[in-house]
Amino acid sequence: MTFNLRLAPLFDDPSCLLSARNRYQFLVTLLVNIATFSHGLGVGWMSPVMRDLQTSQSPLDFAVLVQEISWIGSLVGIGSVMGNLLAGTLQDRIGRKMVMFGIAIPYSIFWCLIYFVQSVEYLYVGRLMAGMTGGACYVVLPTFISEIADTHIRGRLGSMILLSVNTGVLTGYIVSTTVSYFTAPPFIIALPVCYFICNFLFPETPHHLIRKGKFAAAEKSFRFYKNIKSEDIKAVREFEELKSALTKAQAESDMSFNYRDFITRPAFKAYASALTLLICNQFSGSFCITTYLSDIFAASHTTLDVGMCTIVIGVLQIVGNYVTTLLCDKYGRRILMLISTSGAAVCLATFGCFTFFASRNDLSVVGWLPLVILSFYVFLCNIGMVGCLFVVLVELFPAKIRSACVSTFVVILSSTVFLTLKIFPICVAVWGISVTMWCCSVITFSCFLYFSFYLEETRGKSLLEA
Repeated sequence: MTFNLRLAPLFDDPSCLLSARNRYQFLVTLLVNIATFSHGLGVGWMSPVMRDLQTSQSPLDFAVLVQEISWIGSLVGIGSVMGNLLAGTLQDRIGRKMVMFGIAIPYSIFWCLIYFVQSVEYLYVGRLMAGMTGGACYVVLPTFISEIADTHIRGRLGSMILLSVNTGVLTGYIVSTTVSYFTAPPFIIALPVCYFICNFLFPETPHHLIRKGKFAAAEKSFRFYKNIKSEDIKAVREFEELKSALTKAQAESDMSFNYRDFITRPAFKAYASALTLLICNQFSGSFCITTYLSDIFAASHTTLDVGMCTIVIGVLQIVGNYVTTLLCDKYGRRILMLISTSGAAVCLATFGCFTFFASRNDLSVVGWLPLVILSFYVFLCNIGMVGCLFVVLVELFPAKIRSACVSTFVVILSSTVFLTLKIFPICVAVWGISVTMWCCSVITFSCFLYFSFYLEETRGKSLLEA
């Protein structure tokens, strides 16, 4: 009884994710992020596997060359572009939920191809399918979550996308280093099946239903996500305000949506900030380091076990994203981005210096230092430029052009994923790990300077704002 009394004030707090108003929004966010967790698991699982495929301990009965490894690593980017385009094209036509149902299909194909692999082409197609899953997730899930979430918890719920991805990455590292190649897929394929079934448990977003003129279904959906009763007069008024605002915005969009909406001053400012976000996210090396983590530790002159290092980094990714969910609505997105970019730039420069001197001198006495540096780097990346990416991207653009611009920039992001994953191992081979890290540091620090002067705070911004 005493325990329940202590919990009661917590659940009455409107900012608590388990309060009566927020709990269904939170629980549905957890369910849809089974897809992002699964995607991250595939990414993390492949990192040690790609290292093993180049050795005599390869689990496959055919050789995989270095250039083929670079294609296996980077094809996820091309698949991501395909997923972006499909999800972006279909989500307004057939609804967010129908696209979310479809996400399970390419991911299931990925694990089937991994299990029944006969040649390197199976791995190519599998990674392409995995990329399609991730690409579709990164388009439809931020939209879905932003439309079901109240403004004061939208940042926390939106940041759970990358928290789930990184939890999956850590799980993938652990599974790949502890379970044999052919043991994991039959069990992992249960994840997309569970995700598919869970999608039957909740309705389409009220925003999409209102835009389609399905007002009765929209009101029912609104009541579900806000967890309110039919006799709640305040809720009726709240829904009518939302319906009126969306209907008005839709009418204005239909009447006046033209190229001039894309060439306004706020639009150009949003383009510049969004492009800088994407450059920072990819050319800081954040995703490349996650993908090629085992190879990077092998080249860093560390004296620690590489498998243990990858698991530690996976844990730090989760911690960083969890910190984002706690802080982004409380302190804002901008301060997290500034801390993230400045700290990551310092870590990259330091890592480059260590590997430079370690290649010329015996630094085995501090062989633990690469793990410490990359741990700080990964944590700092995930509290801002990775953890806040999709939250800020959705909030940057004016309402009239938001959908088109977010879809376009997510496609650009996926294209740069392919580009960076393809060129990163080439840069390391040609320039060396030190110069590559220094280049990433310079780019990250340049993004920090831009954010310092030009990035606006978007915390609390209504998605209906122009």
